Amino acid sequence: MTNGENTSIAGSKRKNHQDDFKQIDPVISKGMEGGNYKPLSDNDIKKIYSTSLEVLENLGVGNPLPELLDAAINQGCKVNDEGRLCFPKSLVEDVISRAGRNFTLYGRDPKHDIELSGNKVNLFGAGEAVSVLDLGANKYRPSTINDVYDIARMVDYLDNIHSYSRFVVPTELSEDLLVADINTAYASLMGTQKHTALTFSDGKNVKPTLEMLDIIAGGEGEFIKRPFCHGGGCTIVSPLQYGTDNCEVALASLQLNAPIWVVIAPQSGATAPAALAGCLVQALAETLASLLLIDLIKPGHPVIFGPWPFVTDLRTGAFSGGGGEEAIMSAASAQITNYCGLVSSVGAGMTDAKSPDAQAGYEKGISIVMAALAGCNNVSESSGMMASLMGCSYESLVIDNEMLGMVMRVVRGIEVNDNTLSYDVIKKTIKGEGHFLRSSQTLSLMKTEYLYPKLADRSRQEEWEVEGSPDMRKRAELHARKILNSHYPVYIDDETDKKIRDRFPIKITKNIIKPDANRF
Repeated sequence: MTNGENTSIAGSKRKNHQDDFKQIDPVISKGMEGGNYKPLSDNDIKKIYSTSLEVLENLGVGNPLPELLDAAINQGCKVNDEGRLCFPKSLVEDVISRAGRNFTLYGRDPKHDIELSGNKVNLFGAGEAVSVLDLGANKYRPSTINDVYDIARMVDYLDNIHSYSRFVVPTELSEDLLVADINTAYASLMGTQKHTALTFSDGKNVKPTLEMLDIIAGGEGEFIKRPFCHGGGCTIVSPLQYGTDNCEVALASLQLNAPIWVVIAPQSGATAPAALAGCLVQALAETLASLLLIDLIKPGHPVIFGPWPFVTDLRTGAFSGGGGEEAIMSAASAQITNYCGLVSSVGAGMTDAKSPDAQAGYEKGISIVMAALAGCNNVSESSGMMASLMGCSYESLVIDNEMLGMVMRVVRGIEVNDNTLSYDVIKKTIKGEGHFLRSSQTLSLMKTEYLYPKLADRSRQEEWEVEGSPDMRKRAELHARKILNSHYPVYIDDETDKKIRDRFPIKITKNIIKPDANRF
């Protein structure tokens, strides 16, 4: 689905009209209510939650930052004989109860604002891959800062990817991490007006990036009034050890006055128990430890709570993002987070496939729809990611965007009321034409009840053969190429761009950022 083309974007709540069939609400939108799928029973959740609190109280977390240690001791925490910081159950529950929730991620354009509350489902793009599969290619190449920009403008165009975080790392800038962080922010904001998650390699890089964000926002102090970016970090090194660098990044990101996104990814059988329930226990405990890090430093600051339990293929020891175990644990994590009343985030769509093929389709589809139906507020890694998060595919971006629309249609479910039960329509039809094709109900619901694909093939076999028998990847290639050669939004004007380039070492050349850059 594309901007201006998608006639099936809707509000998450259906309006209460006298005649449901006269409504003009389209089919789907960000923020639709999930939560009907519950892989865990209430008793299961209580056991996992209780055990996680026991882990924090009795086993504790190693390597706390000095400022966290001071704040925690003042709140009644203790350091055990092994030097690990232990959090009393009562404190953890107090922090959960006051944690920031029901907040908004702002877009630079308010139409892209995202409400994170309850069981509202939103689909996020992210990844941090180090390689890219070009259009039509069979080999990956190292990702670059140009890819960060090109993927950002694709996400800007694709309606069902609601937010942006860099999908790929600018590998050519790896020797200067400040330059990489500044350029990542610049490339992202040049490419999209959707809310953007920023990645920082060092906490010290937040302040200079904020200076650039202020220039884009219109002047010193303007960005924090309506922050259209946020930061965070993977603040835990599993099992149960704070990671100094990422903790410093998360705390430094408080300067942005935006929610802090903590993502914790213990890997079953490697850095977490092989038992799926045990992996969930550790993931929850570690993410709660990350919430405590933020809250004890700045009480009540909003946190996007991301227990992302990862799965190990125990035959090889390698991470596997596409199996049924990953799908069920991600959905369970969303359910547990919602039980705690926190804003939920999970990773789903992390296929192990190397090409946007049938394997990629079934692995992504199963995991994303389960997380969405579980009511996850932030379903991340949901588009474009390949090769167990090591690669990104332009074709997969447009395929996944269409799939995400279908996922949201599933989340919307079926409205049952006196009108939709259709008794009178059935009665009229069996006494009349004997079919429903010309029924006023059918015509009314055509664009409000049904979502139509742009890429998926519903043609007759003969038509498909005449077209050269294209598969999904080929259709996606043509569509992605069209976007990449035409969608060059100007989100940083020339005057602002000059101020940024005069102040910061921007590596993207200006000739790349214009419509006649026919690079695809």
